[in-house]
This record gives sequence, structure tokens and C-alpha cells, in this order.
Amino acid sequence: MNQRAFWGLVQREWRLAMRRKSEVLTGVFFFVVVAALFPLGIGPEMDTLRRIAPGVLWIGALLASMLALQRLFEHDWRDGTLEQMLLSPVPLPLLTAAKMLAHWGLSGVPLVLLAPVLGLQFDLPPEALGTLVLALALGTPVLSCIGAIGAALTLGVRGGGVLLSLLVLPLFVPVLVFGAGAVEAQVSGLGAQAHLSILAAMLLIAIPCAPFACSAALRIALDA
Repeated sequence: MNQRAFWGLVQREWRLAMRRKSEVLTGVFFFVVVAALFPLGIGPEMDTLRRIAPGVLWIGALLASMLALQRLFEHDWRDGTLEQMLLSPVPLPLLTAAKMLAHWGLSGVPLVLLAPVLGLQFDLPPEALGTLVLALALGTPVLSCIGAIGAALTLGVRGGGVLLSLLVLPLFVPVLVFGAGAVEAQVSGLGAQAHLSILAAMLLIAIPCAPFACSAALRIALDA
């Protein structure tokens, strides 16, 4: 029953997202625009582009993933679905994990798939592009987990979007540092294994812990 409810909620989120395609495409379009404008503004110097590529691509992915965070629980809160989730026999942490997975599938996976294409305009070598994809595949789920906790904490708060940014951006910094650092280390020939291992450790901590923290935040928001 729990497994059926989990995947049912994931499919529901995807179907709702397909009805609001603009919300999904906004993050992807933002990521593409950010990555495309930097080479135009900086110029064709390849050494400079290779040096700034990891930071630019990761910052674009981080900001793009934040665009949909405020709406992660807002629609469910407004139409009463969140209360039904709270009263459901299915554990709330399992349902919040389904929401996180859906958010990552809609906002993180497209960024992972687009990253190597956008990395070509920065003249990144093939091994660096592979590292970029792997780092994003490990880091973007962590962003979704942390962002979901922030979205739950700011649910129903006036000016929640600004408060959400203030809450989650400092927590996103370690993911940004090690994600961009992995690509930079690969480009410089030092190897990216240490950075990728730290990202994997963050993910292994976030997957079991974030649903419980998010559930507690949602209970607090609904009791307020």
C-alpha cells in the first residue's frame, strides 16, 4: 500500500506539472539563458571560459532548481490536499519523499541532461563533461531535499519566497562548492573523486533525513 501511494503521488505530481508546463519550462529556460549569456559577455577566450564554466553551470543549475520550490507544497496547502496527506494512513515522510522525487525529476533531471550540451560552449573536455553530469546527478537531489525542507518551513508565510531563499541558499553552498570543485579538479588534472565522494555522502544523508525534517516542518506549518 505504501509503495503504491508513493508512486501514485509521484505520477500525480508529474501529471499536474504537464498541465502547467510553463512552471516546468521556466527553470530549464533560465538555466539555458544563464549558461548561454556568459560566453557572449566574457568573450571567446577559451582558457577563461574553461576556468569559469564549473561555477557558471552550477550556479545556473542551483538558481533554476529554486524557481519551483515555493510552489512545491503551496497548491496542496491551498486546496486541502496537504491536510488529507496528514490524515492518510501512509506515513507523511514517505509522501514528502515522493514530492521531493517528483521535484527532482521535473527540475533536476532536465538540468543534468542539458549540462553536457551547454558545457560544450565553454570548451570543456569530454572527461570534464562526464564529471559535470555525475556531479549534477549527485548534487541536484540534495538541492531538492534541502529546498523541500525550506519550502515546508515557509509555507503560508507572507513573503515566503524571499524567506525561502534566505533559508536555503546558505545550505546550498556546500553542494555548489563541491559540485563545481569536482569539475574544476577534473579540468586541472587533479581528479574529481574526492569531491564526488563528498557529494555522494551528502546525498546518502539527505535521502533518509530530509523526509522526516520536511514532515515535521509541514506539521508545524499546518498547526500554526
